[in-house]
Formats: sequence, C-alpha cells, structure tokens
Amino acid sequence: MDFNSSETLLEHPAEGPRAEDELPQTAAAAVKVVIVGGFGVGKTTLVGSVSEIRPLTTEETMTQAGVGVDDIVGVERKTSTTVAMDFGRISLNDELVLYLFGTPGQQRFWFLWNGLFDGALGAVVLIDTRRLEVSFDVIGRLEERGVPFVVAVNTFPDAPVHGIEELRTALDLPAEVPIIDCDARLRTSSRDVLMALMRYLHSLAAA
Repeated sequence: MDFNSSETLLEHPAEGPRAEDELPQTAAAAVKVVIVGGFGVGKTTLVGSVSEIRPLTTEETMTQAGVGVDDIVGVERKTSTTVAMDFGRISLNDELVLYLFGTPGQQRFWFLWNGLFDGALGAVVLIDTRRLEVSFDVIGRLEERGVPFVVAVNTFPDAPVHGIEELRTALDLPAEVPIIDCDARLRTSSRDVLMALMRYLHSLAAA
C-alpha cells in the first residue's frame, strides 16, 4: 500500500499542507470513528486506502522484544506493527467528514485504546476468518464501553469463507449488528464499510 508514514512527513516539515489535505469549506459535521481488530487484520491498510489525506501511521519494525509476547500465529510474515495509532480522514459528502483512528492490535498496546475511544461515535471491527479468536476480546471491549460497531470481514488469500449467520453465532453478535465483506486494500470497499457504519448509527438514533 503506497501512502506516506509519519516518518515521511517529518522528513519534509516545511512543505505544509497540500490543498487536498485542507478540510472542505462546506464541512458541517465531523465524526470520530475507530478502526479496531486483532493484530494483523488490516487496520492500517484500511485507513491508508480510504483516507483522502496523507495518513498518519506509527508503524515500527517488529523486534525480538515481542517474541513470546505478541501472538503472531497466522501472520508470521508480518514485519511491522502499529505502536500508537493510525489516523486518516474521509469526506462522505460535502458536509459530513469522518476522522478515522486505527488502534494497535497487540494486547500490550491496548492501554492506548481508552484515549482513542473518547468521543468516538462508532467503530469498525475488522476481522480475519483465519483467526476469529483474536476478535473476541476486541468486541467485548467495545460492548463494555457501549460503542456501536459494525463488523467487516477482510479478504485474505486462502481464508475460510463462512456465512453471515455462522459468523454471527461464532462472534456472539446481536441480530442487528451489520456484518459486511470487505477488501481493506480497496478504497471503494473500505468506503462501503464506513457507509454501512453511518447507516447503522442513523438507525440507532432513529430508534
């Protein structure tokens, strides 16, 4: 995925914001959304693919310090990890802007989630069907905090395909929580997930 990291931005601090990075003058409402999920499910990829501005990432190279601490079963080839957050922005229309905050996946960084959840209107839970178990604690924390969420099933090669109701049962989700297929690498697919979240939040408000 080609997008600039925070390190790249720091190398060119004098450039200033690009015209496309400026908030549209027509923007009337801004909503904070968190992108959560287990380690290696594609949160950084989703934020980077859908953001209309240069995303801020805090990816660092994985080191021996994480051996025996981080659960990398199923993602053994992963060489970097988010250690603080990812940040991006997308305008869903001329008036509504979403600020996207991607959370770190390893449990040793979960203490950062409390601040990222503050003020969030809703969340996207990104899952990998090869490792559904890494999503259980994530969903539990959202439910404890009362943060509404949708579930996005990210596309991975050779990942098992399950029916929606089968996934709902496995994740112990209420019938009203939307479950959407997603390819986090594609802007249109990631945008569809965010639109599904907005529709879900609207339905909750109307109810």
